[in-house]
Amino acid sequence: METHKRSVLNYLWVSISPVIAIGVAFGSRVVYGFNVDIAKAQQVGSYHLETLLGKGGMGEVWKAKHRMLARPAAIKLMRPEILGVGDRITPEVALQRFEREAQATAMMRSPHTIQLYDFGMSDEGTFYYVMELLDGLDLQSLVKRFGPVPRERAVHLLRQVCASLAEAHRSGLIHRDIKPANVYVCCYGLDVDFVKVLDFGLVKYQRESTDASVQLTAGQTAQGTPAFMSPEQVLGDRPVNAGSDIYAVGCLAYWLLTGETVFSGATAIAMMTHHVTTKPDPPSRRTGRTIPQELEDAILSCLEKDPSNRPASADTLAERLAAVPLAAAWSPERARCWWETHRPEDIRPAAVGRMM
Repeated sequence: METHKRSVLNYLWVSISPVIAIGVAFGSRVVYGFNVDIAKAQQVGSYHLETLLGKGGMGEVWKAKHRMLARPAAIKLMRPEILGVGDRITPEVALQRFEREAQATAMMRSPHTIQLYDFGMSDEGTFYYVMELLDGLDLQSLVKRFGPVPRERAVHLLRQVCASLAEAHRSGLIHRDIKPANVYVCCYGLDVDFVKVLDFGLVKYQRESTDASVQLTAGQTAQGTPAFMSPEQVLGDRPVNAGSDIYAVGCLAYWLLTGETVFSGATAIAMMTHHVTTKPDPPSRRTGRTIPQELEDAILSCLEKDPSNRPASADTLAERLAAVPLAAAWSPERARCWWETHRPEDIRPAAVGRMM
């Protein structure tokens, strides 16, 4: 237990700031007045910045339009002064980190993974990448604003998350930060309640070299969000693999059905310690709604402390979810009705990519 506590304490000391290292200062080219200078420039690559959609510790997300194609997009601008968490990194490694996030996203072909249009570095030394602009809201906002979702809708959304992760895992990529804020539900063409998984910024290759010169994630730090971190992410005592993402999907399912995180705590340390040591309550105890036993069992299997006891893959989890007996399906008609009723102007388009 003391080892566990020390590991969690180490995490807190090195990870209190944003956990993904993107950007580096390039001498006199650093944009110290980031917000002001970008707003004045209004131009990044071939895109014209139009509206600030969101900002946080790592930078900003803007609604933008391609100068010639007139295609709307979301541009994520990464602050160049943000260095590696606990790292002394070179400009080359910082650029590699940024490129890897962009390339990992770009290589995905699942319709449920955010589409990347372009990436690069501006003349001022600001990293950016250009994504499709989504018309919807993230699952964090969805539940906070409208409450827990019906069980059939939860199954519908979770199966789409599994589709994105199944492709990533088959490509040897681990997301490592699945959480409600990184999953968007959208109106996508003629489809509604269409899921997009975002922010592969903590992505890790399963076969990533152990050579310190080529490891691109922040050294000696736990990566993820405390409320959605697997025990092995907290402790760093076992490999972080597809099972870690599946654990986070279990946490996501819990949030959708109950409006609560699996564990709570006064501090990040307390919350992460629960992930390591505490057996989760069945979600049915946290809500007045009936949850099919098959669905509850699937969620609790995702939350097993031992990764070998979790569903073997995202595809396996999707199959279990598809087999859950439901009195009524979440049909396209029901989804369309929800969006027509609950789609005020202020939730469209959504700011893509949280900057927490």
